[in-house]
Amino acid sequence: MRDNLDYRYKIAEEAVALEFEDTRGERFGFKVRFETTGDLGLAFEEDKILTCRNRCVFCFVHQQPKGMRRPLYVRDDDYRLSFTHGNFISLSNLDDEDISRIIEQKLSPLYISVHATDDDLRRALFRNDKLPPILPLLQRMIDGGINFHTQVVVCPDINDGAALEKTIDDLFDLYPGVVTVGVVPVGLTRYRQRLPHLKSFDSETAAAILEYLHRRQKEFKKKSSTRFVYAADEFYILAGKDFPSLAAYEEMAQFENGIGMMRLLLSDFSRRRRFLKLGNTRSRIAMLTGVSAFEALRKGIVQPLRKEGLRLDLYQVENRFWGEKVTVSGLLTGHDIMAKIKSLPKEYDIILLPPNCLNNDRLFLDDLSFDDLQKKVASEVRVGYYSVIDTLNEVTG
Repeated sequence: MRDNLDYRYKIAEEAVALEFEDTRGERFGFKVRFETTGDLGLAFEEDKILTCRNRCVFCFVHQQPKGMRRPLYVRDDDYRLSFTHGNFISLSNLDDEDISRIIEQKLSPLYISVHATDDDLRRALFRNDKLPPILPLLQRMIDGGINFHTQVVVCPDINDGAALEKTIDDLFDLYPGVVTVGVVPVGLTRYRQRLPHLKSFDSETAAAILEYLHRRQKEFKKKSSTRFVYAADEFYILAGKDFPSLAAYEEMAQFENGIGMMRLLLSDFSRRRRFLKLGNTRSRIAMLTGVSAFEALRKGIVQPLRKEGLRLDLYQVENRFWGEKVTVSGLLTGHDIMAKIKSLPKEYDIILLPPNCLNNDRLFLDDLSFDDLQKKVASEVRVGYYSVIDTLNEVTG
């Protein structure tokens, strides 16, 4: 067994023979036959993560200050995590054995950071002169039955315009092996000392790229059964444009990439609003969010709820830690959230936090724990769900 994934792959058989070696070198084994899909209950150490060999001009890890917890500096580029968790990878550290394994074990779909299909431009973006050509590599695995969801992080004046058009066209030529392309604006923090100068998007440039992508979606829909290319929510927020319908996101394949999150949140609220049970409307509730989601939440959710008598106020949390250009709620730190809570104009009974600001260990990005934050503020603090209806039914029920 090379890793946990090997074990999971081989344990899926109807009958499995296992052999163990003890500390004295003696071997013993037994066979197991599963009537249905089984689990032997074996637990293993975590696999060593395959790390990135690139130095991307927009790498978020390189835009972090020193002194944070160690996992935040790990630049994973692991095809196993791409398969199991949807992590985007560059395919820059694969050898023939890895590729053969991906095809043999049908590790599909994988999530690939393409950014540009022009190999010279892609090498410049990744700052890796040894980066293999991307299109032949994708084609080889597609021929082996592997599908891909891809992303393009767009840097103004670098891989937009004609370069973006070539990238999208090249990837569509590989459809349906390449299932989707997600187009995401570059994210810049205030920690970019000694890093390449990059521009960020504004309302005008965001509107222009949306117009282009919507036109391409119509073209692809005529040629195939899919829109194929999708814009990140942040483009709509920057441009001040309405989000598309939920159906326009089709399978929501790039939800975790910030594509369709806001539309799903708003649509879920509208569709399930009749199931809202406001048992306790006397509680004063403050909902916190990042700057980018504030206006959509205010108009689409908070205003209608206030009309129903809910004492709910919405506040945006400025990202002092990463800088004002980082506006998503998933990158808010515990100390920025705590500072906002302490600055609120009145004391609330309940403070609702965004659902994506904590990790599985209940830690914020700056290592502040949820429990420590709760001890330092007077109000009850809760973490919301992606469904506002479920959150409020729990809070007010």
